[in-house]
Amino acid sequence: MHIPEYSQIVSPLYLVTRKKNNFHWGPEQHQAFAQIKQEIAHAVALGPVRTGPDVKNVLYSAAGNNGLSWSLWQKVPGETRGRPLGFWSRSYRGSEANYTPTEKEILAAYEGVQAASEVIGTETQLLLAPQLPVLG
Repeated sequence: MHIPEYSQIVSPLYLVTRKKNNFHWGPEQHQAFAQIKQEIAHAVALGPVRTGPDVKNVLYSAAGNNGLSWSLWQKVPGETRGRPLGFWSRSYRGSEANYTPTEKEILAAYEGVQAASEVIGTETQLLLAPQLPVLG
């Protein structure tokens, strides 16, 4: 079971546990703790990977203030809703936090495609990156 955007949700909790920081439990940590408890209680189980010409694989990617996230969903004929195949997220590393919003969105899309390829191999996938501007 995975929690979408886990690293972004819990980042305030990690900040207070670093050796170089003094421990201070403030409103930001309280809100992060409450949110992660809620996410755990309502987490969605992942579905099995299916292949075939009628199977639709959709990858959603996003870049937020604290990091990147992406999720892979699969829609099989005869089902009314898609099933999640995976959720990923991570905090920015090094200078990535200084990237422009467009560069962050491109990084999220790139890493999303890489992660999704490990799950569905060479199956076709549709990338949806709602904040990525049209480049041309």
